[in-house]
Amino acid sequence: MSLWFSHPLFLPSLVVIVTILLWATSLLPEFITALLFFTVAMVAKIAPPDVIFGGFASSAFWLVFSGFVLGVAIRKTGLADRAARALSSRLTESWPLMVSSVVLLSYALAFVMPSNMGRIALLMPVVAAMAKRAGILDGTRAWYGLALAVGFGTFQLSATILPANVPNLVMSGAAEGSYGIHLNYLPYLLLHTPVLGWLKGGLLIALICWLFPGKPHAPREFSPPEPMSRDEKRLAWMLAVVLVMWVSESWHGIGPAWTGLAAAVITLLPRVGFINGEEFSTGVNIRTCIYVAGILGLASVVTQTGIGDAVGEALLHVMPLDPEKPFTSFLALTGITTALNFIMTANGVPALYTTLAQSFSEATQFPLLSVIMIQVLGYSTPLLPYQASPIVVAMALGRVPARAGLLLCLVLALTTYLILLPLDYAWFNLLGKL
Repeated sequence: MSLWFSHPLFLPSLVVIVTILLWATSLLPEFITALLFFTVAMVAKIAPPDVIFGGFASSAFWLVFSGFVLGVAIRKTGLADRAARALSSRLTESWPLMVSSVVLLSYALAFVMPSNMGRIALLMPVVAAMAKRAGILDGTRAWYGLALAVGFGTFQLSATILPANVPNLVMSGAAEGSYGIHLNYLPYLLLHTPVLGWLKGGLLIALICWLFPGKPHAPREFSPPEPMSRDEKRLAWMLAVVLVMWVSESWHGIGPAWTGLAAAVITLLPRVGFINGEEFSTGVNIRTCIYVAGILGLASVVTQTGIGDAVGEALLHVMPLDPEKPFTSFLALTGITTALNFIMTANGVPALYTTLAQSFSEATQFPLLSVIMIQVLGYSTPLLPYQASPIVVAMALGRVPARAGLLLCLVLALTTYLILLPLDYAWFNLLGKL
């Protein structure tokens, strides 16, 4: 026992486990747990400060921040309500149609915008305005369902599009750096879209309609919309420039986070921008920003301290990887990804899993590229909301209680593993990947 307490990974592991349990159980508000993690990690010196507070330097943090700022401006100028007016007349005739339209819009936007956070920032105020026009009030189960449709549709379905989310890019970079494997857009899309895009999207729509029922009514338009105001036009042009910058990132090299931050700064400038200091303090959810920084910092600590490597090696010896039982091996590899998701969150899982892929390939006799691809189902299907920061942000923007997000996470994960995992295995076989 004394040897265990003296192990160099004991204290970092204890801090990580307690933090995860507090986030999973919501015993404390999420941002307080994040602050507690920062405090204990620094006092115990489990990692250097630049690792513990690394989340504040990450692009994901600044995308969250800029997303909040732009969302306030979109609502204030009336641009959100104008977009909602254009959508709601046709998409609110029934609850399944409304949920389907939100999920499909979230998915379709992933083809042109590379940032989960950016898509959520643009969609959430529009969906909120559309819900209000359809008679769905804030704080109702129906509204929770629409907000979760934005978060889950944005994060989980975008995993089928190579450049559309952070975990995909981490996996691509790790595969190229470790094995010289370059992932291509169309083969990746073909491998994952039928099961993890179309079928999972249909499953998500059905579960939201079942767990979060609603009765929208089509709004009655008694007067034509007023002409766009000067602020609406200015903001629309700025958002168009931001969208073009996001789509053309590979050409100019400026990351989506920094484009979003520049737009947020312009939005806040006196006489030039759209919101003042008071609107900033009431509309920008700093609590969620701290929570996201805590999630990213935790993942960095897990990687830096070697906890992730230790867990990965342990899972390699425990999981039933057998070339004579390919389906069992497929299931085990997905299970490894799911287990790693608890300690590293979705952004960190591909970095570790991909470096272990050669060992997994030798143990299962699966092709190396296929082993790398199998992880997508695991990291794109979180069991708890904290494992995917875009879902956390969508819940915060929609003021969705932790219990509602946890319910959808668990039910969707259960049905994904029971229904979609065997279908994914069959699709891999049909394409000759196993």
